[in-house]
Amino acid sequence: MITRRDFCKHSMAGLAAAATTGASIRTVTAATDSPGQQRERHPFIIGLNTSTLRGHKLPITQTIRIAAQCGYQAIEPWPDELDRHIEAGGTLKDLRKELEDLGLRVTGAIAFYEWAVNDPQRRARAFEEAKRRIEQIGQLGGTHIAAPPAGDLAGVELLAAAERYRELLELAERLGMGVIPALEVWGRAARLSRLGEAVHVALEAHHPAACVLPDVYHLYAGGSDLDGIALLNPRLLAGFHLNDYPAQPPRETIADRDRVYPGDGIAPLDKLLRDLEIIGYRGPLSIELFNPEYYRQDPLLVARTAFEKTQALLRKL
Repeated sequence: MITRRDFCKHSMAGLAAAATTGASIRTVTAATDSPGQQRERHPFIIGLNTSTLRGHKLPITQTIRIAAQCGYQAIEPWPDELDRHIEAGGTLKDLRKELEDLGLRVTGAIAFYEWAVNDPQRRARAFEEAKRRIEQIGQLGGTHIAAPPAGDLAGVELLAAAERYRELLELAERLGMGVIPALEVWGRAARLSRLGEAVHVALEAHHPAACVLPDVYHLYAGGSDLDGIALLNPRLLAGFHLNDYPAQPPRETIADRDRVYPGDGIAPLDKLLRDLEIIGYRGPLSIELFNPEYYRQDPLLVARTAFEKTQALLRKL
């Protein structure tokens, strides 16, 4: 029979081992990586949402190479960039090979389709568009695609949105591409503008793959408190769009263009990242910016700055 003293001794030893493991996960990788590709051993996947370089109007292949050069582990493309790649004579098969050769994964994609509107005809067209985009992302080996509250949702009840979200998840399931639509929070939308609304719709969809995609800027613009993240099961998070926001303009008038590099604004990102780590989230942090000032700078500089500022925050964990 184990005594209480033995139990305490073994428990403390286990906690010490866990602490050692936790510390080691944040050490820098071995120097076998090239100088621009050393990565911190933190629990997250650092991704580049291509919106961050969207104003540079680069071919998707160039954006991918920049992401790899800066040390990103993942990328989150916009499907219209894939369309342009195909129109220029490229293929998704070749693009997937390039991603794999560079060690990048596709953790999500941004598309706009009116899956939740009340108009059945518009919704039917949206589901066709969703089908096409899911198949595209699936060919790249992607895991998720955003399902934002696009269109006129002012008269949409949340339970109706949940039913339509379930239909969207079932469509993705039938396609068998391994791509899951994720409810994206939009701070200025009539519905799904708050984290609580998105979580409610995800739960009421009654589907095991239901998930949400929060965004630091959108949570702020919509009036959600970042403290709510600490209450979530990490399985509910499909990803997290990382950015920051300044003190001015105020919450009521702040816009996408006002987003700044992580750490350059007033968002409580230190606490957010600690909360994500504590709840056990181990998925992507995808840096999503739309800043016109950054679009006027060298794209490699912008991507590298975003990556390095994110790593600086993660070193505080």
